[in-house]
Amino acid sequence: MRNSRSLFLLRGNCALWTLLLTLTPVANVGAVDDPYRLALPNYQFQFPRDHFNHPEFRTEWWYYTGNLRTAEGRRFGFELTFFRQGVDKQGVDRQPASENVWEVKDVWMAHLALSDINGGQFLHTERLNRSGPGVAGADLKQARVWNGNWQAQWILDPALPGAGTQTLAAVADRFSLQLSLKSEKPPVIHGQNGVSQKAEGVGKASHYISLTRLITTGEIILDGKRFTVEGTSWMDHEFFSHQLESNQSGWDWFSMQLADRSELMLFRLRRAGGSLDPYSAGTFVDPQGRTRHLSAADFTVIPGKIWTSPATHGRYPVEWTIDVPSIGLKAALRTPMPQQELTGIGTNYWEGAVDIDATRLGRALSGVGYLEMTGYAGRVTGLD
Repeated sequence: MRNSRSLFLLRGNCALWTLLLTLTPVANVGAVDDPYRLALPNYQFQFPRDHFNHPEFRTEWWYYTGNLRTAEGRRFGFELTFFRQGVDKQGVDRQPASENVWEVKDVWMAHLALSDINGGQFLHTERLNRSGPGVAGADLKQARVWNGNWQAQWILDPALPGAGTQTLAAVADRFSLQLSLKSEKPPVIHGQNGVSQKAEGVGKASHYISLTRLITTGEIILDGKRFTVEGTSWMDHEFFSHQLESNQSGWDWFSMQLADRSELMLFRLRRAGGSLDPYSAGTFVDPQGRTRHLSAADFTVIPGKIWTSPATHGRYPVEWTIDVPSIGLKAALRTPMPQQELTGIGTNYWEGAVDIDATRLGRALSGVGYLEMTGYAGRVTGLD
């Protein structure tokens, strides 16, 4: 959940999109001459194929977040994201023999962030590449998604074509991570009839896949010190060609992993003036991996305590109350570290780790998750 940049629910990486605006025009999506494919109902998902590249769609991302801790209890949150933005669909369709290896058919972006919760510091960086001679890409044959030396490498298991194990690796100036992620559940297909609808109209949607419970182990190096960590991660993968509607001023996205092994994803779209967009939605995943689609009428999300950014003066709700009566869930979300705002990169926004206190069917549950909030520190770039 993310031309000029009117990309719907372009979750994160706004600096790279701002730079992209200077590199490539964006067509009137949905116009007769637009060569990119729209996300339409009844798409036939196939795994592991659909974990990798879909160049026939304009926009695609792979989005990893997680909550980790050491044996001693030191806590970390992390994000590693890979983005592909189509530039030249005709170039994609040309035969390889006619290509120049440096031809820009797609722009590849990536974003890396570390929340050192006990240390009270939030570190982030990003990069932008063309695919070039293997500089960046997503490829089923290689079973990986990468941008330079940041990558998600899959270990494909024919018995579990939609799940399996992934290795994440990324290196920044002050920190690096090397993590193994093993999926406990099959992929979740969000929305209905194969599409996650984002606005009224044909094709104003995405194909949206998640792996909602990835058991994670590995190592984080921060300022030269090694930390052996374990915890849970979440992966989102979306591909689509529709752009963000001009009356959608921002969004709040929640991923929740509860102690009973259930998960919940919600996105709350906000219209100009702050009203709720009726295309807000979500998905509940029960402990056995069965899913339930949630429409905007199925849940309420109420903001609470506000944190004011000293850098941007954005006012972010860092505590939330969520109520989903149809599954008997009430939850209170709060962040253990308010200063998880990404600044100085075009559009300022907040994304970080959250703790959860919940009850489901009368049973008390703890949990962890991730929260993203946009549009609180100025208008999202590219909505005009």
